[in-house]
Amino acid sequence: MLPELPEPPLRLNLDWNALKANWQALDRLSGKARAGAAVKADGYGLGARKATATLLEVGCRDFFVAHWAEAADLLDIVDPGSISVLHGPQSAADCAYGQAIGAKPVINSLSQAQRWLDAGGGLCDLMIDTGMNRLGVPMDEIGSEVLARLDVDVLLSHLVSAEEESALNALQCSRWLEARKALTHCRASLANSAGIALGPDFHGDLTRPGISLYGGIPRPDMGRLIRQVVRPEAMIMQVRHVAAGETVGYNATFTAKAPMRVGTVSTGYADGYLRCWSNKGIFEANGAELPVLGLVSMDMTVIDLTDANDIGEGDWVAAAYDLPGAAAASGLTQYELLTILGRRFRR
Repeated sequence: MLPELPEPPLRLNLDWNALKANWQALDRLSGKARAGAAVKADGYGLGARKATATLLEVGCRDFFVAHWAEAADLLDIVDPGSISVLHGPQSAADCAYGQAIGAKPVINSLSQAQRWLDAGGGLCDLMIDTGMNRLGVPMDEIGSEVLARLDVDVLLSHLVSAEEESALNALQCSRWLEARKALTHCRASLANSAGIALGPDFHGDLTRPGISLYGGIPRPDMGRLIRQVVRPEAMIMQVRHVAAGETVGYNATFTAKAPMRVGTVSTGYADGYLRCWSNKGIFEANGAELPVLGLVSMDMTVIDLTDANDIGEGDWVAAAYDLPGAAAASGLTQYELLTILGRRFRR
């Protein structure tokens, strides 16, 4: 019999209390509306099942995923009727599955609406395109008799530039209000994380925060509300001394100007700690900042331990990963920083 599999040398330190606090803050900011939660892409990379269960504890009752497989993963945790599948029914098989489990498809086109009705229909959500030109029924089709036959719970649209002071925000809001008057529905939803901060006109009955639940700050005025949720951590596998003039890593992009003590950390671009962090990333431990040296490798990253003699092999270090700061440093978006974190991280 094999012994128990050892713990991996890399982990995500997840603050589930911060996730709860973020949802509560966004729910309060939503005013008379209720905040739901986008848990697609495996809870933005942090684990949809745990995120959903945690959000249930503080009162979240509406959950948004992209694919039917993501809905299937939550069926033993939440009421299936609380799950909205954003990509809708692409096939008759999607319709049959959605009707069997009781999750709601988000209807995005007249063809999807007809497909859902032909399969027997049932409660659904409806996405109206007010300016994104991505998914959703165009405004000039909202008078269709096919849409009038749907049993719509949530009438949705999606903001293009909620994180900016853009004229598109007011234009989309006005189009959304026009659609609300034209179509029978139970609830209406427009605001994503950034949209919540635009005020009551954008709230409707249900808001749909995503990135801000997980520590993202899409607008500076939301900075005080949102707590960091995730910190990638990895173990130092080896410590070595590098002489002045020696180089570190592939392609010799870093040269030591003086004798250095360095550590090889067990994470790299295969885990989502990408090469954009080469010679600019920072790890942290015991209050010390430990700069990345040289190019990030597939499974390894070298850091400077010269001034951190108390940190050695077997110790854990955390990547500096507050999302706004990490986005500014890396050139990645806050969304990418979360969703690229690989499966080798123990969550």
